[in-house]
Amino acid sequence: MRSVETLVGGEWVAPGPGSGSGSGSDSASTEWIDVQNPADLRTPAFRVPALTPADVTRAYDHAERGFATWKRTSPLDRAAILTKAAGLLRERADTIAEDVATENGKTRAEARGEALKAADFLEYYGLLVGRGGYGTLLNDIRPDTRTTAQHEPLGVVLAVTPWNDPLITPARKLAPALAAGNAAVLKPATETPISGLHLARALHDAGLPAGVLGVVTGRTAEIEDALLGDTRIAAVTFTGSNEVGARLRTRFAARNIRFQGELGGKNASVVLADADLAKAAKTVVAASFGQAGQRCTATSRVVVERPVYEEFTRLLLAEVARIGLGAPLAEGTGMGPLSSPRQRDSVLDHIERAVKQGAKVLTGGDAPRDTGLAHGCYLNPTVLGDVSPDLAIWREEVFGPVLALRAVDSFDEAVAAVNDSDFGLAAAVFTRDLNAAHRFAEEAECGQIAVNLTTPGWDVHHPFGGFHDSGSPFKEQGTEALHFYTRVKTVAIHYGS
Repeated sequence: MRSVETLVGGEWVAPGPGSGSGSGSDSASTEWIDVQNPADLRTPAFRVPALTPADVTRAYDHAERGFATWKRTSPLDRAAILTKAAGLLRERADTIAEDVATENGKTRAEARGEALKAADFLEYYGLLVGRGGYGTLLNDIRPDTRTTAQHEPLGVVLAVTPWNDPLITPARKLAPALAAGNAAVLKPATETPISGLHLARALHDAGLPAGVLGVVTGRTAEIEDALLGDTRIAAVTFTGSNEVGARLRTRFAARNIRFQGELGGKNASVVLADADLAKAAKTVVAASFGQAGQRCTATSRVVVERPVYEEFTRLLLAEVARIGLGAPLAEGTGMGPLSSPRQRDSVLDHIERAVKQGAKVLTGGDAPRDTGLAHGCYLNPTVLGDVSPDLAIWREEVFGPVLALRAVDSFDEAVAAVNDSDFGLAAAVFTRDLNAAHRFAEEAECGQIAVNLTTPGWDVHHPFGGFHDSGSPFKEQGTEALHFYTRVKTVAIHYGS
């Protein structure tokens, strides 16, 4: 088990006097939190400080001071730090990938891809803001008057991030926040804090001023009031469950604090009768079972036109059979474990309820019998047939390697099936018909639409976010993200006599 310190006030801190593994300072805490390896639960893989409410308040103290410095730092200098940190992430990608895979269960390839994409976020926003402008010059009806709309940072941003993308999600949030001149306090998921600490390490080593970023590791129940109640919070960006997101939205709305939520999804892929069925099957499997289905954009519903339902199902099951379930860091592993025993058991409960309600297990539905995987949170990739729209498995987010199939009789019925959901994050259609593709893009009620592509996989400059219960009006990624992390000030200057 490796002890990993956290970043507060520009120093790496550990619990209690002299308990750190490096040269950092002590926190008020005297406890560590164990971080499990979901591939083998017998021995914890890491431990991080269990910060106290006093430590959290100290992180905000430092963030307040850090913001005062950082907002006055030239955007070009901010860009230099972010791009240097991006380079460090790329240099360290192999080491980071091992830690991401160990604490989260992703395959080595998925974890390494996450490290490289996190670097892309830092580089993109550093260059976007550093080489961009502050606002817009506006015409003014008054003579001898120059008016501008200027973009300013908000202040201290709280970023609360999930366990499923423990490095990309902090990077997606911190890169635009920091590039715009804000300070940030990051609360990574308790199950997967090491990944976010790698991001913090890269920014720290690149020269980020003390206090501009603090990382709060700790048990949420013990530090929640200090974390959420601090009066210096200017904005909160959250990725996680709808249940928690709804509570946070209400809590911060009462204080007029800006809130961004990237929440759940029940993403559907439509396979029309004219589609390339082999390609569609291969693509849907990648979209459904990558990261063990633990992606908000993962395909979890497939709507198939009835004439090709049986053939598509046959091709789909053949692709699923090729997935190599195994240890995250092992060669040839196509799907690792779920992130925790709680997550695995939750998915199994969803499957059991679906079967009781009438769904048919076409493959999977249980834990593997391989004794080499007995100590991990493994679950066989699962496909369910005979799924009707009234089943819970069709409507509720499972967040695991489970795919539900449904046959329909027309394009219109397929679109209606996609839109018959509380969520609206991502959807895809597979077709050779350009008219059908354009109609689907127009009529599907989702923030992300793909044609002959996976539902996941958006690039850093593509705006990202969902409709309905999948999120808030503020998009992430691309130039759209900066709207959340900045405010607009209109300035009119009369320069005549």
